[in-house]
Amino acid sequence: MVFKGAMRLLVLGGVALVATGGVASRLPGPAAPLTAQSATDLSRPAAYTAFGRALRGVAVHESKKSAVRHLAKPAPPRPHAQTPHTAHPHTAPPQTAAQLQTGQLAHAQTVSASTARATISLYEHTTSQATLRDQGCEAAKRGVGGIVILDFGQPAYNGHTYGTYLFSGRFAGNAKITGAMLAYALGYRSCLPQGSTLSISLARGTSNYHPQVPNAYQAGSRWARETQKLERLLGERGLARHVTSAAADDVEPSWDRSFHRTRDFFRGYRAAGTGHVLYNFGSLDGGVGSVWNAKQIFYVASGMKYVAAIPEIYNHAMAQQWAELAHIAKHRYHRPLKFAGVMTQHTSRNHAMKPRDAHKVLVRALASVGSGVAEVPPALTNIRSAE
Repeated sequence: MVFKGAMRLLVLGGVALVATGGVASRLPGPAAPLTAQSATDLSRPAAYTAFGRALRGVAVHESKKSAVRHLAKPAPPRPHAQTPHTAHPHTAPPQTAAQLQTGQLAHAQTVSASTARATISLYEHTTSQATLRDQGCEAAKRGVGGIVILDFGQPAYNGHTYGTYLFSGRFAGNAKITGAMLAYALGYRSCLPQGSTLSISLARGTSNYHPQVPNAYQAGSRWARETQKLERLLGERGLARHVTSAAADDVEPSWDRSFHRTRDFFRGYRAAGTGHVLYNFGSLDGGVGSVWNAKQIFYVASGMKYVAAIPEIYNHAMAQQWAELAHIAKHRYHRPLKFAGVMTQHTSRNHAMKPRDAHKVLVRALASVGSGVAEVPPALTNIRSAE
């Protein structure tokens, strides 16, 4: 995968960029044996790096039987200061906030994990409404409903307004992001066939990577209010039947080791009281106790009101870490871990875990730690860089 503009990713052809330390380096000779911990480290998102540098990599481990590639997500650079299809019968419905608050995740009777199809989530480089409208149209043409996360990057503040640094490194204010998401929804609805019942939960995504904001609590509160604003606009434009508004946060413990900024963002989101789901589509970075303790991780994965997890499952180690958290949640906090689905980063080039396989691996990991620990609805999404 090659990212345009200032982002360049060189993979395969003898060179791999290692994302574990935020610095790209060449891998000399054969890789060391891959342990469960190192598998997690390799798939863990790297720290954001300076503008114009390679940001993400694919670490390649060659085993005797096969080559296993562990994909790392693209990250924004850190700046200075076909014919439309009808609704597919094997599509999992998006969950509502009320269902998530009570732990009653939506299940479609016609959907099974073996036949469910994945939506496409995106790392966004722009807030161009024409571009986002095209993205929405393409999503409708695929004929898949469910959860779609548009990740607009690192929380930021430009001195006048809150927003994010996009994956192009440019700043985008919250209002611009909301306009872009509305354009996506308009494109989605316009390309659905007449009479379609297909629908998506369109989530406004960010991350907890070193928020460049004066107040993380305010950033979270404003993120919630913009999520509510999009819901209102969807209703005014007659789009609410096909698109609902949600929020999402790529939460990585290694990006905020103190936990404080992440906690403040989540508390700000909750305090806004908008009632919209906040999906945690992050990782556990080694599992409970590696960076954050169980109480901290559970709070941002399921414990806080409105939150549900769509964990990154790129390998077996990541699935096992989430299963262990679910076991702790049930037996220590006497509450189920609320899963809303799973996320992958599969492409035809990286040979990473496919969405259905990731779901299967997570379900098996949960079963290995105890019966009835948690359920994972067959809601699949595969994230990639926007073209």
